[in-house]
Amino acid sequence: MRVLAGERLWPPPVWMMRQAGRYLPEYRQTRLSKVNFLEFCYDTDLAVEVTLQPIRRFGFDAAILFSDIFVVPDALGYPVRFEEGRGPVLEPLKASLVDALDDDRAERHLDPVIETVRRLRAELPHETTLLGFCGAPWTVACYSVAGHTTQDQTAARVGAYRDPALMQSFIDRLVTASIRYLVRQLRAGADAVQIFDTWAGVLDDAGFERWSIAPTKAIVDGVRAEIPDACIIGFPKASAARIKDYVARTGVSAVGLDWTVPASLAREIQDIVPVQGNLDPMRLVAGGDALEEGVANVLATLGDGPLVFNLGHGVTPDADPENVARMIEMVHATPDPKG
Repeated sequence: MRVLAGERLWPPPVWMMRQAGRYLPEYRQTRLSKVNFLEFCYDTDLAVEVTLQPIRRFGFDAAILFSDIFVVPDALGYPVRFEEGRGPVLEPLKASLVDALDDDRAERHLDPVIETVRRLRAELPHETTLLGFCGAPWTVACYSVAGHTTQDQTAARVGAYRDPALMQSFIDRLVTASIRYLVRQLRAGADAVQIFDTWAGVLDDAGFERWSIAPTKAIVDGVRAEIPDACIIGFPKASAARIKDYVARTGVSAVGLDWTVPASLAREIQDIVPVQGNLDPMRLVAGGDALEEGVANVLATLGDGPLVFNLGHGVTPDADPENVARMIEMVHATPDPKG
């Protein structure tokens, strides 16, 4: 939290996106207890357990709530299911589905997730930051047009061009629900929250303004209307050339960088807000020299300013936990370049 407030610390704090997940054998064992993934997310006992697993194993400086970005549309009553080998599947977007969304249902439906946050804050060490999150409306909506993800989200982009009013109505409902959800997480004990816009990078300039920046700004403003000092991390993946504008226009407290952001640009962004990132997750899969080189490069590039060491996207199921341990060891062992 000190780094997210703008302070430089050495070694920098470290956590990983998707740190509670399928690369851990203890997660895979726990996951066997529920067939339905959404039911798994809503089971407070299981969600608390898998959130704590990487903290116990690796001693990360932050725990991120175990949940999923699709609990928000699911809670609103939008038809969502998860299929093995395919991931999230939503009913194709149409006006009748948007009209049927129910904000009050969402409040009730998300109660187990909020209880998970409360229990985590009580069980985590005081010095371990607890992070909540939501999916950015555009990223959530991307899966609704075709009903599933498509290459470069072509279906969502075409759908937004053909019927922008329908897309806007859905985005607006997601914005409202996301504000309420993040406010509840913060009031339940989350220290900060992150907005994941995984598919921001597929948009053109006008689309990025309308579907990524505007909804994110609305969420930031809405949360801060309730909690003025709320710490909010933005993560517009694959948007390197637009991140400075994103930061300025949305008002996020800090920004996550993916692994494609050039070093010179990353340093410019770090002069504006604290940054988080940006090790390529594939270096955790490769291990060895590739991992050592990658960690060293991130620390050399961004170590002079406020940095939360992280990956440039989520850890993948094929990452070796031993490589994760080595990554953390390197971050902690690297001498401070400032002496």
